Amino acid sequence: MAVGIFDSGLGGLTVLDAVSKRLPDVPLVYYGDSVNSPYGVRTADNIYDLTTAATERLFDAGCDLVILACNTASAAALRRMQEGWIPEGKRVLGVFVPLIEALTERRWGDNSPPREVDIKHVALFATPATVASRAFQRELAFRAVGVDVESQACGGVVDAIEDGDMILAEALVRSHVDALKRKMPNPDAAVLGCTHYPLMEETFAKALGEGVQVFSQANLVAESLADYLERRPEMLGSGTETLFLTSGDPAQVSDHATQFLRRKIEFQAA
Repeated sequence: MAVGIFDSGLGGLTVLDAVSKRLPDVPLVYYGDSVNSPYGVRTADNIYDLTTAATERLFDAGCDLVILACNTASAAALRRMQEGWIPEGKRVLGVFVPLIEALTERRWGDNSPPREVDIKHVALFATPATVASRAFQRELAFRAVGVDVESQACGGVVDAIEDGDMILAEALVRSHVDALKRKMPNPDAAVLGCTHYPLMEETFAKALGEGVQVFSQANLVAESLADYLERRPEMLGSGTETLFLTSGDPAQVSDHATQFLRRKIEFQAA
């Protein structure tokens, strides 16, 4: 009955942590592709190839449902996967839609025409590949009209977090927020479009200033998954064991992950 969670590195652990608290009885198999991280500077074809390979590994581990807890993979690969790659009886979901549903105040499965919403000016902070894909704007347009989105590619932030250099990560976040505010001085809301960024949420919020609603993904994805599994319990796979898999060095990744979540995490080779 395991659910797979995939990320290019450690950022998806923020989603795993939220899901494990929301669904404590569901085994989770996490796969971090640390050897190839970060994905945010790779081409769309390369991201697709890496994401499908990782997803296949999670299918092999007994997961019929896989969450792409990586905005870059969700933006650059998910639609292509859904259009012709995913095997019958399997399902792959991304992390954009729960966030956009929260932003536009919609419930899952609400396919009514796009409408005006209260939020008019949105700052999107994401990796270069996510920004280039314009996937956020595409999904938003299905649900809302009249929303101005200004994107900021946050180069270096994921690397700093993965390296455990939070001082550098905080400095980079402040720099990227300053750059965004030169383009959009008064956003109504900010979207943290990378699963690494919840660790920097306080820094983003402080740099943005009061009055800016900050949307972060982990808890939104956990709630959306709980709702999905309540409606589709057959998507719980055959796996019964919680596992942490990595393409990198298990000992090194385990040390970084333990620091990342502030609890003991033990990875094994994928």
